[in-house]
Amino acid sequence: MRILVVEDSAALAAQLREALVAAHFAVDLAPDGEEALFLGETEPYDAAVLDLGLPRLDGLTVLRRWRAAGRAMPVLILTARDSWTEKVAGLDAGADDYLAKPFAMGELLARLRALVRRAQGRAQAAIELGALRIDPAAGSVTLQGAPVRLTGLEFRLLAYLASRPGQVVSKTELTEHLYAQDFDRDSNTLEVVIGRLRRKLGPALIETLRGQGYRLAAGG
Repeated sequence: MRILVVEDSAALAAQLREALVAAHFAVDLAPDGEEALFLGETEPYDAAVLDLGLPRLDGLTVLRRWRAAGRAMPVLILTARDSWTEKVAGLDAGADDYLAKPFAMGELLARLRALVRRAQGRAQAAIELGALRIDPAAGSVTLQGAPVRLTGLEFRLLAYLASRPGQVVSKTELTEHLYAQDFDRDSNTLEVVIGRLRRKLGPALIETLRGQGYRLAAGG
């Protein structure tokens, strides 16, 4: 899953990126409202973390313009303001949840996972497909109850396919949701990662539909 973090504090932005990458998210950073507006309108993010107090363009304006442009990704707003009116304004502008600074990183991660889960139409935290179980909170995968060790990229690819059961996902869509903007997106990397997943989880797990993309096999 790919997340946009909009935060003008370089130190906090770095902490957020570190925590999100460790939780198997791909992360893009925007230090001001103008860059956030552009990225949010042009890149297909699975969710955004948006500070309200931003230079160049404030967070509420960014959020309103995203929604006016039809951008529907879940948005978690961050604010240092204690006024309930600011929180209400954020929610009314189209935010899905909020956290007041300072906050616990574990709570932010849990809230973000919940937003992504709801956007995918899932009620359960873990994804279970037959003998395959994917736990985004723990960053773990088991097959027939046995743990399977995956790299961060392998986990993101598997979780993204599993979030779209029965659907064919194109290479373009996978690339857009698995990699941060500054990552060198070699088109051959997907085939390599899928090959490794097939070796670890079984050759029939991921179906290749020539000219269309990939699909997670029914039942995992």
